[in-house]
Amino acid sequence: MVELAEFNQDNLADIALALREEALRLGRQLFGDDSGKGARFADRLLGIYQGARDKDILLIHNPGGWGNAPLENCMHWEKSVVAGIGATLEKLGYSLSLSQHFRSGVGWRAHLRDIRDYIRFFTFKGRVLAAEVEFLTRYIENLEVILIGISQGAGFSNAVMQRLNELQRVYSIELGVFFYHRPRRVITERTLIIDHNGLMTDAVIEGDLVTMLMTLPMAFLRWVKYRLKGKPVNFSRCIKLAGHDYHWEYPKVSQQIGDFLKLNFGAKR
Repeated sequence: MVELAEFNQDNLADIALALREEALRLGRQLFGDDSGKGARFADRLLGIYQGARDKDILLIHNPGGWGNAPLENCMHWEKSVVAGIGATLEKLGYSLSLSQHFRSGVGWRAHLRDIRDYIRFFTFKGRVLAAEVEFLTRYIENLEVILIGISQGAGFSNAVMQRLNELQRVYSIELGVFFYHRPRRVITERTLIIDHNGLMTDAVIEGDLVTMLMTLPMAFLRWVKYRLKGKPVNFSRCIKLAGHDYHWEYPKVSQQIGDFLKLNFGAKR
């Protein structure tokens, strides 16, 4: 394991090389003989390091659905939560870096490969993000990390937090976890769980399969409509489930998150 204190801080080239070697070592540890995946992991990790090394807080957004949607393609309410958290922390005086963690590839083949890991509560994929967070908090002094998990991303964030339970500088905000992950989640003082938007019960959290199934025909029609207009979107974006909507404008949502951030961070001195 690399210790940056071993290097002269003026020798940035040596530090950069040491960090890259450590990131590559971690990639080999995670992905074994797949050198391509290991190298891509290292490149991504070093990119996040560069963006966060002079910041107070790193926000890591774990998207809903299959977890592969760039923020600009996420649901409007999901984007509002990420923006609201960022704005609240900036008002408290903190500098931020924002990263997204994509836990799945694109297309049905990638989704089929990932089903086993989802059923096992993200055994492998949670290990990957946990390794990233451990690396970043080890080599960026005083950096704090907040995981923002939406829907299936909420369950994923919780799985990661369980691997990082001894790391006090990591927090998690989890909204609208899917019912099949709910029994396996663990709640600590560094975890904020939001299971209700203050307006109506979330069918996804409650496991209301009848309501969820009834939304699929309309979702399919929306999906077809977008494609006919030449604006194809992921099918998951066309599903509108009762109560599965946590817009920042909803008082219960913004108030709970704001209180959590003020309690754990407060105004920067």
